[in-house]
Amino acid sequence: MPGSLTSRLPLSRSAIDRDYLARSRPGLLDELRGDPTTRAVLLSRGHALLESATPPRLALRRLAEVPGGVLLVYLGRALGEPDPGAPVVAVVLDDAGAEQLQPDRVLWGDLRHIGAELDALDAGLFTQALAITNWHASHGFSPRTGEPTLPAQGGWVRHPDGHTEEASGQHVFPRTDPAVIVGVTDPQDRLLLGANALWGGERYSILAGFVEPGESLEAAVLREIREESGLTVVDPMYVGSQPWPFPASIMIGFRARVDPAHGTEPVPDGAEILDLRWFSREELADGRRTIGIPSRASIARAIIEQWFGGPLDAP
Repeated sequence: MPGSLTSRLPLSRSAIDRDYLARSRPGLLDELRGDPTTRAVLLSRGHALLESATPPRLALRRLAEVPGGVLLVYLGRALGEPDPGAPVVAVVLDDAGAEQLQPDRVLWGDLRHIGAELDALDAGLFTQALAITNWHASHGFSPRTGEPTLPAQGGWVRHPDGHTEEASGQHVFPRTDPAVIVGVTDPQDRLLLGANALWGGERYSILAGFVEPGESLEAAVLREIREESGLTVVDPMYVGSQPWPFPASIMIGFRARVDPAHGTEPVPDGAEILDLRWFSREELADGRRTIGIPSRASIARAIIEQWFGGPLDAP
């Protein structure tokens, strides 16, 4: 029986106290601006400023030294070294501010590429900062009224201008889109991998899809696999979860078995999935693999390696 992967997933790690109760404190952001210990995760075009690219490490600058950003969000307080208890904020910079701070784009890191190499503090901060600021970028207007919205409560709520009271019922809260991702095996214990149309057919991964309204996670597993491969699976088993802020998902990992009574030959849907194949461990072993596989930052990679029985050498 596979155990939970969550504690080993790169983007599920964290070393920060989110300090939820402080968000509603009046004047919180002004207080943080005046606190010389406040550190800032700096974001530009979905990338974070790095202190160094090799190995990657976030540049946690003093907030007082940062040029004015277009958005400020309180992330919480750091746990452990190097600054235990220090408050940390996310700051989104416009292009001019980012250019002024660091013109070399090599030092602006992409979470997909560097997430597995970051320590727990940096991985947790970057993932949290990217997820919440992506939400702000897509909720400049109220979905209820169409009015422009403003950030409040340390950046964890938006409300239409003039509707600042909780009792007004006009608050807009962050949303996360749940998606299931499934490692499917056949009676020979081979793993099903597919080539997504967006990847050009060169990289293969396990199948995934969003949970629909009014649907359980297990029902989503059965439906998504059926839709994308034509296969019927049984015994979906949860193995772990990982935030995936591209832009706003949480990936909920499962293993499942194909039901041979309904056939074992996968048929790609031809739209989202271009090709589907069963792979043995020998075919995916280092030195024998002929396809690309997901990056180390993804839960897809972790589920593949859990089935394989150890790490694979692809980056």
